[in-house]
Amino acid sequence: MRSCARPIAIWVLLLGAAGANAAVGEFLPEGVGYAPEVPTPGSVIGHPVGRWHVRHDQLVRYAEALAAASPRVRLEVTGRTHEERPLLLLTVTSPANHGRTDELIERHRQATVADSPATGPLVLWFGYSIHGNEASGSNAAMVFAYHLAAARGPEIDALLEDTVILIDPSLNPDGLGRFAQWVNGHRGQNLVADRDHREHQEVWPEGRFNHYWFDLNRDWLLLVHPESRARVEVLQRWRPHLVTDFHEMGSDQTYFFQPGVPARRNPLTPVRNAELTGRLAQFHARALDAIGQPYFTEERFDDFYYGKGSTYPDAQGMIGILFEQASARGHLMATDRGDLSFKTAIRNQVRTSLSSLAGADALRGELIEYRRWFGEETARVAAKDQVAGYVLGEPRDPARLRALAERLAAHRIEVYHLASPVEQNGHRFEPGAALLVPTRQPQYRLLKSLFERRTEFEDSTFYDVSAWNFAAAFDLPMATVGRVGNLRGEPYRAAPEPTPAELAPGAV
Repeated sequence: MRSCARPIAIWVLLLGAAGANAAVGEFLPEGVGYAPEVPTPGSVIGHPVGRWHVRHDQLVRYAEALAAASPRVRLEVTGRTHEERPLLLLTVTSPANHGRTDELIERHRQATVADSPATGPLVLWFGYSIHGNEASGSNAAMVFAYHLAAARGPEIDALLEDTVILIDPSLNPDGLGRFAQWVNGHRGQNLVADRDHREHQEVWPEGRFNHYWFDLNRDWLLLVHPESRARVEVLQRWRPHLVTDFHEMGSDQTYFFQPGVPARRNPLTPVRNAELTGRLAQFHARALDAIGQPYFTEERFDDFYYGKGSTYPDAQGMIGILFEQASARGHLMATDRGDLSFKTAIRNQVRTSLSSLAGADALRGELIEYRRWFGEETARVAAKDQVAGYVLGEPRDPARLRALAERLAAHRIEVYHLASPVEQNGHRFEPGAALLVPTRQPQYRLLKSLFERRTEFEDSTFYDVSAWNFAAAFDLPMATVGRVGNLRGEPYRAAPEPTPAELAPGAV
């Protein structure tokens, strides 16, 4: 593993005072050289970043242009939305690493095993604008990706040699497209900051939601929508050390980054997670101090419910970070602190993207070691749990049981067929019609949150819900067992989905 004696150099490279870089002006630090063969966002989308809201098709074109121009960038389509828009994943690392992706993933997985050396790569995931009308994130993603693809110098080369950076520039393409159409369609040549201007009065269903008007930041656990299934598959494949989640909030606010309210941390999340989150926060604070941007932390937002992008990682040995930028809700918005421009919002999101990268690099060894410690500590906690497993079943409706099992499998939770009958609370669970979820497995903390019925909390005020019990969500009877020895059958394997022809009337 490369030495971590580089943090000052990389900090200067990534977070110098804003200057007039010819590529993207107010967004990138000065003093950085960029490869001329790598196109800037403006050269592809047809206007400077922030003048108009980027449409999703423009994001796609720019991602394709970056991948074609830079050997550091690979573009993958991980799925498609309900409206058939491609879901993008940009993987940025050294050119040599792209030829051994499978090896890097395996090395990364092995680094979580006890007695294995704490070696790289460091894996970081950046996700932007899961709420489509919180668009500064997706627009900032272009600038961040350009910087990683085009910046020149020994520091960035060394960083990318053993770091894999995963960028999802638009977690909600359908909502982003709807919002961009609205605000661009009502933008005038002279910007109007008045809150009552039509540009700022987006009509229902707004761009926050996806095609089916669903809040995708509430779908991390149930995985109803293709956008959610695609992003969770990427996270489970790579298991990043750091997961960032870029949002916007009310226009009269400033800028928020985690940790959240200390008393509202999920008790299943280790204290070390909050400690590392706090140390990363120092990098965000320095970045925003350097540009005079007010911010707050450890207020308002919490880290409890695991069904959101910034908390889902915390149950699995990753560090999830929520960023909330005050929203311009268009191109210029009058606020209690004066007029807020869309460009300012983009700038702030770029700066905290860069501070996340710099902070993770400076804490490289600790993040890698945390992953290994998390696995060992989780095994110790699971071994002490008096609940050794959960039994679920419903012989009259196997479709519900199958749907639940497939969600668990997507989260890499081990599920087994029940091998012996279990009777509890008036329900009898029979082999062939019931499943067993053992608690003593690597995903203990996540599955515990899915099946527990916690009723006491240090602080009963929540930004969101406290939990979402899967058995109740699927209306399935559930029993808890103290031993699983003779109950564990074969691993659950979902049967293939029937084809349309098989479902047709008269199909044999």
